[in-house]
Amino acid sequence: MTRILVVDDEPQMLRTLKINLHARRYSVLTAATGSEALESAGRTPPDVVLLDLGLPDLDGMDIIRGLRAWSAVPIIVLSGRTDAYDKVDALDAGADDYLTKPFVMEELLARMRAVLRRPAGEAAPARIAVGEHTVDLAAAVVTGPDGPVRLTPTEWKILRLLLASPGRLVPGKQMLREIWGPEAENHGNYLRVYLAGLRRKLEPDPTRPRHLITEPGIGYRFEA
Repeated sequence: MTRILVVDDEPQMLRTLKINLHARRYSVLTAATGSEALESAGRTPPDVVLLDLGLPDLDGMDIIRGLRAWSAVPIIVLSGRTDAYDKVDALDAGADDYLTKPFVMEELLARMRAVLRRPAGEAAPARIAVGEHTVDLAAAVVTGPDGPVRLTPTEWKILRLLLASPGRLVPGKQMLREIWGPEAENHGNYLRVYLAGLRRKLEPDPTRPRHLITEPGIGYRFEA
């Protein structure tokens, strides 16, 4: 049974999440402080951590870094902090996803399924379907209903980063660093331009993307 560690200092939030997750046959551990969370994770390693950033004893960022020092467990931040910089900081610290409170339970469950879909460290498959297109990563070939689709070298780099973590949010700054170098971290327009091109080539309706998704102010994700 999948084990979820819920870390939040609001009793009502802990109770609500515990009831909803139990109803869907997840095993649930809870912690109201950062110290309890780190102790619980060390004693009984969870499969996913749902983490609030505003805890009474430790800052959530420190908990993320503490977990990342020894564990690759997926971490989904559930926070009332809506500033894009808080989201980026959490993702850069090692969180896998960020959901702003209040949230819809079904969206949280979908995010959990996404981070659980592929075990950490597993290599991406050589062929991946993006809608009606097949991406052959080994051969660097994209084939659509009307035949081969040509991607530029930069489009390939972006697509590989997204396909390597299906369902998981990839911070924009991380993509900029890996593709253009550290000096490009603040040039989010680079990604917007190239993502628009990729959507024109791979999405059925580029104005309403279903596979190459933007999380405004944070980054991008690939949804199969």
